[in-house]
Amino acid sequence: MSETAPEGMPDQDAATEDRHAMKMAKKKAARDKIMATKEGEKGLIIVNTGAGKGKSSAGFGMILRCIAHEMPCAVVQFIKGAWDTGERRLIEEHFSGLCQFHAMGEGFTWETQDRARDVAMAKRGWEKAKELIRDPEIRFVLLDEINIALRYDYLDIDEVVAFLRDEKPAMTHVALTGRNAKEPLIELADLVTEMTLVKHPFRAGIKGQRGVEF
Repeated sequence: MSETAPEGMPDQDAATEDRHAMKMAKKKAARDKIMATKEGEKGLIIVNTGAGKGKSSAGFGMILRCIAHEMPCAVVQFIKGAWDTGERRLIEEHFSGLCQFHAMGEGFTWETQDRARDVAMAKRGWEKAKELIRDPEIRFVLLDEINIALRYDYLDIDEVVAFLRDEKPAMTHVALTGRNAKEPLIELADLVTEMTLVKHPFRAGIKGQRGVEF
């Protein structure tokens, strides 16, 4: 502890600063020790699920990181493909050389009201997803809202899990978004985040707004 406080600083404040510095030094030493054991890298399987907002937003955040690092990446949208979204505009108009964008869906199932068509579109999206994941040049693939297609059994969960387990290149990252992720996918994943709904403006009668929802 300092014998005298810096000019203009009361002794009590100086003591608080010293305690804080000692605490942070211990925390940094412990953190550095943990980080020293983390040397491996691998292509991750990432699942963003849960009832809360932000699953796709988090996925597109990772896509933008890849673009910033000049890592080739790709997006396959399984449900919201018919939407004119900000992220789609941005990627297609400014970053198409680094990121492929494939909008394969036509809207939520209650909008299309045609299960056979929904299944066909989901399967077409999955075939494109497999093609992109197999491509050794592509480092990150976002499968946006694929969990919805899996939830309604438009796609076979066992087939999806088997492909990701057995055929995904070792250093390729794949993120899968959408609520109600199935347990086999959660078990396979390296990183799973569940967005918890606490409060949403839709319940107060506010519709989805540009820049926030799309």
